[in-house]
Amino acid sequence: MQRPFKQVDVFTAEPYLGNALAVVLDGAGLDDAQMQRFARWTNLSETTFVLEPTAAGRAAGADYRVRIFTPGGELPFAGHPTLGSCHAWLQAGGQPQAADVITQECQVGLVKIRRDGQRLAFAAPPLQRSNPAPALLAQVSQALGLRPAQVVAAQLLDNGPVWLGLWLDSSESVLALTPDHARLKTLGQKVGVAGAYTAQHATPLIARSNREARAFVGHTKPAAAAPDLEVRAFAAPIGINEDPVTGSFNASLAQWLIADGLAPARYLAAQGSCLDRAGRVHIERDAGGQVWVGGESVTCIDGTVTL
Repeated sequence: MQRPFKQVDVFTAEPYLGNALAVVLDGAGLDDAQMQRFARWTNLSETTFVLEPTAAGRAAGADYRVRIFTPGGELPFAGHPTLGSCHAWLQAGGQPQAADVITQECQVGLVKIRRDGQRLAFAAPPLQRSNPAPALLAQVSQALGLRPAQVVAAQLLDNGPVWLGLWLDSSESVLALTPDHARLKTLGQKVGVAGAYTAQHATPLIARSNREARAFVGHTKPAAAAPDLEVRAFAAPIGINEDPVTGSFNASLAQWLIADGLAPARYLAAQGSCLDRAGRVHIERDAGGQVWVGGESVTCIDGTVTL
């Protein structure tokens, strides 16, 4: 069957610098095995299938339903597939019930997505967090090559996916990591790390990506804002050694860091620098305490897939 299909780059306005997502815009009639097989074939960090909402979801105001697969299995929620699927659905003519908010149904429940010009932002799902076991923290730190003094704070973060979040002493420590992915896979724990840029080190990030630097040289438009944080995410247990840009982790990370006073209520995170990407994640906590995770998306492939 020919099904409408898009491949979208998420958390970037420039193609091929963000995190790619495959979107099958009509997943009706496909079973779990067929979806999983196609996700393994695309070999992207995530592939999504857009469906009609369930009866309960429709009654609650859902505009569409999405199922999210990695090459290794299905996820209850993920951030870049949420934004990329919404972008693809809107571009394909999807009409939300509300003018300013799109409501997505997925396994974690209903997720609100708001429009801000060319940028979409999803409401971070409720977070459960706890202190990691000392033995796990020590094993993960060893697999990452970290000294204990470099780990300022750590939390287990659960917003559907479960990440071990590590707040490091600097962005330089984040960028210098050379993880033992085989060891991380054995430990069975997805790990996300982040560190802040100091004022004197914020601007050179643009120069570190030749592609991004070329986008600004000789142009009259202002250079992109310098990021406040550098983020990396390692997910060997689900078949992804390093994810280019990770919405779910950035969501739970922001909820943790802002609540504990480690980050401001509004900041810009960079991710993908070590993979020759230039992902940008816009974080904002509104007056009501809701954290929003935003980014731009661009369609790179538009057509059909036989599935």
